[in-house]
Amino acid sequence: MTTQSLPLSAIVKAKNVEEPKKKTREDWRKEKELEEARKAGTAPAAVDEEGKDINPHIPQYILQAPWYFGASGPTLKHQRPPTESQKDVSTLNDWYNRGSQSITSTRFRKGACENCGALTHKKKDCFERPRKIGARFTGEDIAPDEFAQPNLNLNYDGKRDRWNGYNPDEHKKVIEEFAKVDEAKRQLKAEKLNSEDVKNSEIDDDININQDEDKYADDIDMPGTKVDSKQRITVRNLRIREDTAKYLRNLDINSAYYDPKSRTMRDNPYKDTGVHPEDVQYAGDNFVRYSGDTGKHATAQMFAWQAYEKGADVHLLADPTKLELYNKEFKKKEVDSKNTIREGILDKYGGAEHLDMPDKELLLAQSEHYVEYSKHGKIIKGLEKGVIQSRYEEDVYTNNHTSVWGSYWKNGFWGYQCCHQFVINSYCIGESGKKAIEGGELVVRSEEINEESDVVSNYEEIKTLLEEQDKKREKKRKRNMKKKAESSSESSSDEDEQEAKERRLKLALLKEDESRSHADKLLAMSERKRPYNSMSQVKEPTQEEMEAYFMKKCRQDDPMADFLDK
Repeated sequence: MTTQSLPLSAIVKAKNVEEPKKKTREDWRKEKELEEARKAGTAPAAVDEEGKDINPHIPQYILQAPWYFGASGPTLKHQRPPTESQKDVSTLNDWYNRGSQSITSTRFRKGACENCGALTHKKKDCFERPRKIGARFTGEDIAPDEFAQPNLNLNYDGKRDRWNGYNPDEHKKVIEEFAKVDEAKRQLKAEKLNSEDVKNSEIDDDININQDEDKYADDIDMPGTKVDSKQRITVRNLRIREDTAKYLRNLDINSAYYDPKSRTMRDNPYKDTGVHPEDVQYAGDNFVRYSGDTGKHATAQMFAWQAYEKGADVHLLADPTKLELYNKEFKKKEVDSKNTIREGILDKYGGAEHLDMPDKELLLAQSEHYVEYSKHGKIIKGLEKGVIQSRYEEDVYTNNHTSVWGSYWKNGFWGYQCCHQFVINSYCIGESGKKAIEGGELVVRSEEINEESDVVSNYEEIKTLLEEQDKKREKKRKRNMKKKAESSSESSSDEDEQEAKERRLKLALLKEDESRSHADKLLAMSERKRPYNSMSQVKEPTQEEMEAYFMKKCRQDDPMADFLDK
């Protein structure tokens, strides 16, 4: 047993090493001052046991020896390699001597094992079967002494040599055993072929070919592998040397990423070239990974997990057939449930006749209609394909126009292309209208300005008319008041006030109608064409205007709202 495997207390006792004593603060201060003086050169350097000076600049973790090393003074012996006389290390090839035994004695020796007669152990440590009469009394069949194995003090390489002590001759037994098994298989196969009745020569040729193939099958190497049929060793190469490396498929830096550690390229290197993945030799690892039945397998695995969560005892690898039957039954029930729900909705709400339509293949099918076109795009032979018309009227021109409203635009206004007029529903004047507009003979105004001016003019006319009526009534009232000054009453004044209020309300209603129509036209206009501050009002509304607003206000929840216009 080496000293390295002993506890520290045993090492201290074996080497008579005194345990380190605790130093005081004064001792630490003196050592620090001496160390600084030696580094400065004012004090002599420390001397080891051989009389050699120790460099004072050596770090402390190198200079200080372990306390169990047994150093009595300054030393560097623990840092130097041991000499040949100090070495007590086994060589690299030293190992435990297995199976070695000493010379067997012919008589019982004093102090030997009373059971087997071996001198290297006692009766309580004997590993042999207890004898009825021990070797101490019979003196026969004395067991050999055990081999006294010396302690191995292996060095660094010897401790880490995994094959140290291995006997290569022992592996020959394994090789011979496998060779015997292979030979027995060949003999059984040959006997089975010889025992069959061969009826014709074709069968004989096939059997001979199969025998030749079986004979040389073990010597054939697979592509990309190196097989030794004798040793049964297969070494897989990185890739077949004739194949192009993945990173050489596309030398563009921005193409598919190649991982050199795992040697994988998941994306298609020809993705940006416009070539279809099925037309190239290599389209990425993901293309191969998700092709074939890979998607079906993933779907089956998901169904197995979901079925297991629902309580069904099924597994993809353990019960594949059972899982397939469950999946078919589930799909059938799913289709039946959808059809049941669909039929229930149709029975409740109707509309099944609208679902009877031809298949999409028939709607978009090819026809025998033959048409030839010239290089200018005109039809030479055949009929032109009919234009699909909408439910709205198209190409309808009014008032002798040859173009629709909105076909011409200038200075922010829409008009007719045929006559360049900006007034909708106007009569077309043709080219003469264009010339007149260019010459400045016609004054063109926008529809919005015309409508706004019409609104203002109508309102002014109504206002003047009502004001004249108010003046006439006021004159009449004053005249009556002069005639009946003494007989005036509250009833007459109340009636006049009521009449004035009704007149103001009528005026407010007319004004509300005009403002509403004007606001609708402004809202229909574009924000860029709308006059500045046209939607704002800074004047406080009167009591009659508020009453007119509430009278004209339309409520969405009013059941008679649709009959207001009527």
